[in-house]
Amino acid sequence: MEDYIGLIFIVIGAALGLWVLFSIVHIVREYERLVVFFFGRLQGARGPGIVLLIPFVQQAVKVDLRERFLEVPQQTCITKDNAPISIDFLVYSKVFQPDVTVTAITDFTGASQALAATTLRAVIGDIPLDDVLAKREEINNVLRAKLDEVTHRWGVKITSVEIREIVPPRDIQDAMNRQMSAERNRRALITESEGTRQATINVAEGDKQSSILRAEGERQSQILRAEGYANALQTIFSAARGIDEKTMALQYLDALKALADGESTKWIVPMELSELTRPISDAMRTTRLADPAGAADGG
Repeated sequence: MEDYIGLIFIVIGAALGLWVLFSIVHIVREYERLVVFFFGRLQGARGPGIVLLIPFVQQAVKVDLRERFLEVPQQTCITKDNAPISIDFLVYSKVFQPDVTVTAITDFTGASQALAATTLRAVIGDIPLDDVLAKREEINNVLRAKLDEVTHRWGVKITSVEIREIVPPRDIQDAMNRQMSAERNRRALITESEGTRQATINVAEGDKQSSILRAEGERQSQILRAEGYANALQTIFSAARGIDEKTMALQYLDALKALADGESTKWIVPMELSELTRPISDAMRTTRLADPAGAADGG
C-alpha cells in the first residue's frame, strides 16, 4: 500500500514538473510571436525561438503573423443613382504589431467584418451604378485604403480587398442583357459590312488591273502594227530610191506594149508619158552620135 501511495506521489510530481517545464519553456515558430505581460503589464513581443517565462508571474498571448482573409457576406448597397446592388468581397490582412493588436482590440475578426460592411456602403454610395460595374479594381483600391486607415491603429495591415460578385437588380440585368445583345448585333453588322466593302474593293481592283492589262496589250499591239508598217514603208522607200527615170520609162513602155496587144484601137496617152520617154530618146540620140557608122547601117 505504501508503495502504491509512493508511486502516486511520483506520478503527481512528474506531472507538476512537466507542467512547470512547459510553463517556463515556450517554443515560438517563425510566423508566431508571444506578447508577454509581467503582472499584467505589457513587456512586448518575443520570438521566434525558445522563450523562457516565469510561471504565475509572466503571462503570454500567442499571435499569428501570417496573412489571413476575412469573407464579408453579401451586402446590399445603394449606389449614387439610387440603384440597389448586392456585393460580397474578401479582405486580406496581416498583423505587423502583435503587442498593439493584443492590447488595442478584443475581437479583430468581428470588428473587421463590421468595419468592412460599413465602409463598403459608404464607398458604393458615392459611385454611380455604371462605374460600380465597370471600375471594380478602383473600388477595391478605395476599400483597401479606407479599411487600412482604421486597422492601422490596431497593428494590422490590410494587404488587399477583392470583390467577388456584384449582383444588380433583375430589371437592370435584363437591360444589360439587351444592351449586350444589341452590341453583338452591331458588331456583327459592322463585320459583315466591312467584309462586303472589302470584297467590292477587291472586285474593283481586279477589274482595274484587267482593264490596265487589256489597254497595255492593245497598246503593244498597235505599236507592233505601227512598227510593221514603218518597216514596210522603209523597205518600199529603199527600193524606190534605186529606181531612176530610165527604169520608169521602160516600165511605161512595157505598159504600152501590153496595151498594144489588146483589142482596143485607140489609146489616150497622157502628156507625162512623153516626158518619161524623153530619157530613152536622149540615150538613143547619144548612141547614134557616138557611132555614126553603126547608125547609118541601122538606117
